[in-house]
Amino acid sequence: MVAYGVVPFVGSDYLLDAVLTPFLALALAAVGLNVLTGYTGQVSLGSAAFLAVGAYAAYNLHLRIPSLPLLIDLVLAGGIAAAVGILFGLPSLRLRGFYLAVSTLTAQFFVQWALTKFGWFSNDNPSGVIDAPVLTIAGISFTNAAERYVFSLTIVVISTLLTLRLLRSQSGRNFIAVRDHEVAAKVIGVPLLRTKLLAFGISSFLIGVAGVLWAFAYLRTVEPAGFNLDRSFQILFIIIIIGGLGSLRGSFIGAAFIVVFPLLLSRVGAALLGSVFDSGILEMSQRIVIGALIIGFLIAEPRGLIALWDRTWSTLWSARRTAAPTCSLTQRSLQ
Repeated sequence: MVAYGVVPFVGSDYLLDAVLTPFLALALAAVGLNVLTGYTGQVSLGSAAFLAVGAYAAYNLHLRIPSLPLLIDLVLAGGIAAAVGILFGLPSLRLRGFYLAVSTLTAQFFVQWALTKFGWFSNDNPSGVIDAPVLTIAGISFTNAAERYVFSLTIVVISTLLTLRLLRSQSGRNFIAVRDHEVAAKVIGVPLLRTKLLAFGISSFLIGVAGVLWAFAYLRTVEPAGFNLDRSFQILFIIIIIGGLGSLRGSFIGAAFIVVFPLLLSRVGAALLGSVFDSGILEMSQRIVIGALIIGFLIAEPRGLIALWDRTWSTLWSARRTAAPTCSLTQRSLQ
């Protein structure tokens, strides 16, 4: 209710465009990677590649088949990203752990090479940077910051609810069984081949849709350099270190931390040290601080912020339940 009824009307263009819209896109990408890594136990280092596939697929569908509605372009772009994800997920049938991570890393380099090498994907633009089309649904264009935010929010809410429904189904239980113990899962009849490829497909679909939001609603441009290896590690850090594995809430908390905290650091650094150091030193200082915090998370709470949140909430709830009988006894004694 707050996200739909309050934020679009009171939020500034900077808040909506530079904070909330990228937060929503990264949160959806983290949800997708959490399905694969957090719930199925398959490590992937190629998330940015599937972001790029979704963004470029939506752009080319809109360019080559202009009669298609935007929502159809969005779904088809996610489907193309899912197909590419399944293709690069085939080695998971033989590889695990670090070896699977290295295998998925090839997707990152291959996709970025293909987008740079073949000009067809960028409509033969010499720079490789192309302008994303205006978001339009049923003749209604989403042009300002509030409208793009509402569009992104709606896509993320629907995708997250559908993912939650999937994880509560038999397929979701199969994901968890494969993650916990592959041999035991196979013994009890879980189809490993279908389960792993389904996880890769669903994960890549969600990340591909997030790539469309990242390019069309946030950056409003599409370029291969925007989907580099740093972006893959950023999404991985959201779920593994900051947010928490196997938690959709953790995906949103981790994305909020990744988006908001660097902005706060840049504001504080510019205000306190802007007159002493140049922008390059301040940017490197921000990376040092964020790296130190990541190490701190690994030491203090390896399960991420969501575990800290759950533990704090559980402690408060237990304290409230413990205090309730005391209060009633005190009231009876006063009576």
